[in-house]
Amino acid sequence: MLSPERLALPDHEYLAQRHVLTYMEDAVCQLLENREDIGQYGIARFFTEYFNSVCQGTHILFREFSFIQATPHNRASFLRAFWRCFRTVGKNGDLLTMKEYHCLLQLLCPDFPLELTQKAARIVLMDDAMDCLMSFSDFLFAFQIQFYYSEFLDSVAAIYQDLLSGKNPNTVIVPTSSSGQHRQRPVLGEASMEGVEASLFYQCLENLCDRHKYSCPPPALVKEVLSNVQRLTFYGFLMALSKHHGINQALGALPDKGDLMHDPAMDEELERLVVRSRLHRTSRQHRAEEPGAFGFQRRNKPEALERVPSASVPTPYPYRWEPRE
Repeated sequence: MLSPERLALPDHEYLAQRHVLTYMEDAVCQLLENREDIGQYGIARFFTEYFNSVCQGTHILFREFSFIQATPHNRASFLRAFWRCFRTVGKNGDLLTMKEYHCLLQLLCPDFPLELTQKAARIVLMDDAMDCLMSFSDFLFAFQIQFYYSEFLDSVAAIYQDLLSGKNPNTVIVPTSSSGQHRQRPVLGEASMEGVEASLFYQCLENLCDRHKYSCPPPALVKEVLSNVQRLTFYGFLMALSKHHGINQALGALPDKGDLMHDPAMDEELERLVVRSRLHRTSRQHRAEEPGAFGFQRRNKPEALERVPSASVPTPYPYRWEPRE
């Protein structure tokens, strides 16, 4: 059934908003790259499975970073996958460094950029050393804001620096191509510990939100964050965004902080895998202790494990029994 939102938009706007062409192009590329394997079960089945994976959010696993950040749905899917895969880090109470979190991100996306992980860590650590330990929940919610709203936050950083230097951010002089020089901005930092005036900051961000309709937090919630203080720093603003319950709900990728360690569906699946693994080990141990097929006693278990490949590893050639001469 078509949603009211779908019926209210012209076809081309709906396709652009949902990035349908992005997925069609990717599906065709995947089809061409794997056409020999796909030919065995049909093109129709391939497209069905591809778009099912898009709906389920599993299509981003082990893909290149350019694809993961290509659409808002891809970014939300990656955030959800990262949370579900490494939730046990937080559940066990482990604290990790920025580099360790980056290694976890690279397990899902091998070319995930270090710079983006560093920016997320700075939201948590502020001016502390980047090798400090962070909890999973602190890093995850900071990473969510930095990753999902990356382009928006780059513009926010530029506005903040202009306000610190006394410039009007709404008046930007764009250099011509003949000049060959672009305006240089100072490196973002907390040079002024008092930060900038919150009301002026919001006026600038309100105009920015109008230009970033699909990649910024809801303006009403941004206003709510800034209305609680008179002045604030850049990283103080990002920290407030990462902790805001309404912004997390509006993004819709992660559960509330109180439910972060709970995922009944995943817990059930993990428990099923653990039980299956235990049954498999018990069955192997039982078979190892029984007499052999010809009345001979099997080798002791340690010796047998050394000589017989694991059941989970495919054997390069079949075993053959040959009688002795």
